Amino acid sequence: MSNADTPTIEFDDFLKVDIRVGRIVEAEPFPEARKPAIKLKIDFGPDVGIKKSSAQITEFYEPELLIGKQVMAVVNFPPRQIGKFMSEVLTLGFSADSGGIVLARPDQDVPIGARLH
Repeated sequence: MSNADTPTIEFDDFLKVDIRVGRIVEAEPFPEARKPAIKLKIDFGPDVGIKKSSAQITEFYEPELLIGKQVMAVVNFPPRQIGKFMSEVLTLGFSADSGGIVLARPDQDVPIGARLH
């Protein structure tokens, strides 16, 4: 989709999307997913808690190397069933030229639970 095809939204629409930073506390392969993925548990601090996410990030990331990394996620979408796994947040990333996903992360540590603005 080009920028010309993207609908204009109001600032209040942006405010409805709750994007927070969290720290990955668990990561494991998700071989039963239709597309290669990693199951994540992400700590978003006391207001949001620890949430689960399935992320198709296997091209650039190994589960054991993700522990302790900060990531950004939408925390106010309804949970989504992915196979036998319930994904509670949408972990954010960008498509690389290869098609693999690169995680959206702050370039410095920030307090977990901090909201994007």
